[in-house]
Amino acid sequence: MLDLTHFIGGEHRDGTSGRFSDVFNPATGETEKRTPLASISELNEAVAIAKGAQPAWAAQNPQKRARVFMKLAMLLEQHKMDMAVELSREHGKTVEDSAGDIQRGLEVVEFVMGAPHLLKGEFTEGAGPGIDMYSMRQPVGIGAGITPFNFPAMIPLWMCAPAIACGNAFILKPSERDPSVPLRIAELFKEAGLPDGIFQVVQGDKEVVDAICAHEDIGAVSFVGSTPIAASVYANATAHGKRAQCFGGAKNHMIIMPDADLDQAADALIGAGYGSAGERCMAISVAVPVGEETADKLIAKLKPRVEELHVGPYTDEKADFGPLVTREAQQKVMGLIDSGVSEGAKLVIDGRGFSHQGYEDGFFVGGCLFDDVTPDMDIYKTEIFGPVLSVVRAKTYEEALDLPMKHAYGNGVSIYTRDGDAARDFANRINIGMVGVNVPIPVPLAYHSFGGWKSSSFGDLNQHGTDSIRFWTRVKTITARWPSGVKDGAEFSIPVME
Repeated sequence: MLDLTHFIGGEHRDGTSGRFSDVFNPATGETEKRTPLASISELNEAVAIAKGAQPAWAAQNPQKRARVFMKLAMLLEQHKMDMAVELSREHGKTVEDSAGDIQRGLEVVEFVMGAPHLLKGEFTEGAGPGIDMYSMRQPVGIGAGITPFNFPAMIPLWMCAPAIACGNAFILKPSERDPSVPLRIAELFKEAGLPDGIFQVVQGDKEVVDAICAHEDIGAVSFVGSTPIAASVYANATAHGKRAQCFGGAKNHMIIMPDADLDQAADALIGAGYGSAGERCMAISVAVPVGEETADKLIAKLKPRVEELHVGPYTDEKADFGPLVTREAQQKVMGLIDSGVSEGAKLVIDGRGFSHQGYEDGFFVGGCLFDDVTPDMDIYKTEIFGPVLSVVRAKTYEEALDLPMKHAYGNGVSIYTRDGDAARDFANRINIGMVGVNVPIPVPLAYHSFGGWKSSSFGDLNQHGTDSIRFWTRVKTITARWPSGVKDGAEFSIPVME
């Protein structure tokens, strides 16, 4: 069995705590690797190295920093498919899906090549008699990222690329379930010319997360995971005086209007609901057809599509999706399906008995389709994070709109319609952070910002886009006056511009 490492000070380091977490091949159920779980002393060493390296990195002009990302982008593209296979082996998703994971991270790397422009401040000449005023953006110092298992390339790159481009050092605590790709990213950063200590990987569990939140030399923390933990990390980090952005769970709805192209909507639901086995915070897990006729037609179109889903290991090029990440995740999803049945939802397609020949010990769940789900059921209220789509029937547009509006989560939502007025009204009124119009997974591109509302997000600034530059920098404003034309004598009133 392979023991993985940390990446501290520009080199791989064996864990010294004696604690490990198993890394599975989800398709076989076998334990193939172990992740070291860092001690507080290991985190402290990484922070000390970052603290020593960061000032010189921040002193580099933004264009030189951007050149590292130009090289990194080429390396990521060059090694994308090898990394995708490794990612799939630990996560379970298809290789094509893993390549998309890396690609969406790469796009943020491309975005921060524009750091010289993004970091420009503001300037006012002649703000007052002989006075100029200007602002500058300066790095927070050391940032930390705590990332989930479901996107082990994309989300770390979403965090670290803007942070490092802004002149910060960055410590990544990736998920212990699939940590190999984050280590590979660290190697590629070094190959791209990033100085040692600016990007480090410290593996760990709650002990390290709590230590990150409390460490006096870490200035900002970014987190993605479940809502209870996001709320806890946000409270802990901010209580210790840190800037924090913490992103939690989701329950994303798709409203299907009577005028929608139902074939298009059904295809979108299949991809958005079952892709990556539903282990996406932007997965569509609730379909809301408006009107009984729309609902009946939609179910008729969904049923054969779900039945035809091809579930298999990542080595199967024909697989639509693979297993869940761990046995515990599989059992949780199965329990929620059981709950839906017991609470009275109609299980149109039951994927609980799925087994793949030769992979009987894998963490598979087949595609499941529920109809007649109601808002009081656990399968509606809970983020399932599995290949389960729930249909909640609505009589009217207003009733359909009300469902995501009243749900605790506010990450993503979508509407399928041919009616421009309905789409504009929906986009205006909905209290959700990311909205799709005839788009099933409305994840913004790298130059816009990603983030939800309500219990899906804690903090004021989102990921990537210009919000990321704001999050990883502090604004300093300078008011300067030179001696020419300055009157003698003290002034005791507050300065004003006449």
